[in-house]
Amino acid sequence: MLYASRWVLAPIYLGLSAALLLLGVKFFQEVLHTVPLVLEMSEADLVLVVLSLVDMALVGGLLVMVMFSGYENFVSRIDVADGTEKLSWLGKLDAGSLKQKVAASIVAISSIHLLRAFMSAHTIPNDKLMWFVIIHLTFVLSALGMAVVDKMNQHHSH
Repeated sequence: MLYASRWVLAPIYLGLSAALLLLGVKFFQEVLHTVPLVLEMSEADLVLVVLSLVDMALVGGLLVMVMFSGYENFVSRIDVADGTEKLSWLGKLDAGSLKQKVAASIVAISSIHLLRAFMSAHTIPNDKLMWFVIIHLTFVLSALGMAVVDKMNQHHSH
C-alpha cells in the first residue's frame, strides 16, 4: 500500500500541466496587450515586457521539467514509442539533478526579476532594492550549497 501511494502524485503532476496552460494564456495575453502599444512604448518599457515574457518561458520550462522528471522519478517510467519525439533529458534526471535544475531555474527567474527592478530603480525605494538583492543572493547561495552537497554525496558514493 505504501508503494502504491506514489500514484497520489500523478494528479498533482497533471495539475501542473493545467498551470502550464494557464501560464500560456497569460503569456499570450501579455503579447496581445503589447502589440497595439509597441509604437508608443519606450524602449525600456518594451524591454520590461520582453523580460516578463522570458520570465514566463523560464517558469514554463521549469514546470515541464518538474512534471516529467518528477513523474518519472516518483510515480512511473514514461515510455515513449520509438520514432516519436522524445525529450533528450527524459529519464536522465534523478531527484538530485532535478533539484539542481529547479534551483538554477529559480536563480534565473530571480535574476530577471532583479533586472526588472533595476530597470525601474528610480521608482523603487533603496531599502526595497536592497531586499531584492539579498533575496536573490540567498537563492544563489542556496543553489550553490545544494550543488556542493550533491557533489559531496556523489564523491562519497563512488
